[in-house]
Amino acid sequence: MPVYWDLYPSRDGSVTPGAPCVHIGLVNNMPNGALQATERQFFNLISAAADDIDVRLSIYALPEVPRNESSRRYIDASYFDLEKLWESHLDALIVTGTEPLAASLAQEPYWGSLTSVLEWAEQNTYSSIWSCLAAHAADLYLDGIGRRRLSDKRCGIFDCEPTPDHELTVDAPSPLRVPHSRWNDLCESDLVPFGYRILTRARDGGVDSFVRQRKSLFVFFQGHLEYEANTLLLEYRRDIGRYLRGERDTYPLMPESYFDRDTTDVLAALRERAMRDRRAELIGEFPTALAEKNLAPVWRPAAVSVYRSWLTYVCAQKERFEGTQSRKEAARETGIIADRCFAAAD
Repeated sequence: MPVYWDLYPSRDGSVTPGAPCVHIGLVNNMPNGALQATERQFFNLISAAADDIDVRLSIYALPEVPRNESSRRYIDASYFDLEKLWESHLDALIVTGTEPLAASLAQEPYWGSLTSVLEWAEQNTYSSIWSCLAAHAADLYLDGIGRRRLSDKRCGIFDCEPTPDHELTVDAPSPLRVPHSRWNDLCESDLVPFGYRILTRARDGGVDSFVRQRKSLFVFFQGHLEYEANTLLLEYRRDIGRYLRGERDTYPLMPESYFDRDTTDVLAALRERAMRDRRAELIGEFPTALAEKNLAPVWRPAAVSVYRSWLTYVCAQKERFEGTQSRKEAARETGIIADRCFAAAD
């Protein structure tokens, strides 16, 4: 089924008669270098997951996220203004993270816009996905749950066990292999008392994904199911470059369970040279071609399964409520049902 972007007239905007159709908003806050790659990642993942569902995708960005001139021109030409979101009629929303700049998330320049998106999503969507930093910001704003700084960056491919009794993970493979790339963590012991339900856990005990039924079903990912095969490679190369230029103090850890043996050996040798002779020019010795040759998105089946289940959920909620009441009323009823379920469980 077609997936098309609102602002790209060269894309096929037709829909299939009689097919279920959902309208999703993507609030893309990724840094300049990853801006268009993130669009592509989510477009391709949703296309693979759509199956018999027609999907319309509209793209927005928080205006306060720092941008260089070329990225700002691109956003101005290709994205909807965030103000258009408030009057839109979306069924669901996906909000990405970005690189933190302030000591506290609440001090980030985009905090006000992001929290406004949160409040709007609860009242106006059937479900929304909050990715990485957006998940951390959402939990801080909604329930005061602070993230915890890890001793080093959690980066690589991690085996995660899905819960078998939730509709988003019932068809997911076990284990799910999920890319992670983050310095901070939300802990299960902090989440569960507030009514969050854990969907997937990494085998080292960490939380991968979780949900909370508010007026809209909020879905939180600490990992990145949308990543392409070489995304972690490009991030690792970027972090090495930052070390070589003196922009970070420590040499980055190699992503776990990601590179093959030959690439790992070459990268280990590069690390030894960099530790002895730290200079920016050494980034030219990074074995990009060798590393890319044997990379594969082994997490793709899990990603497609989870996103297909999410799209199916949104379609079911839309069919349940459409024609009888507004999205806001539907969100209110869903929230009342969830409150009653939590009260019964207590």
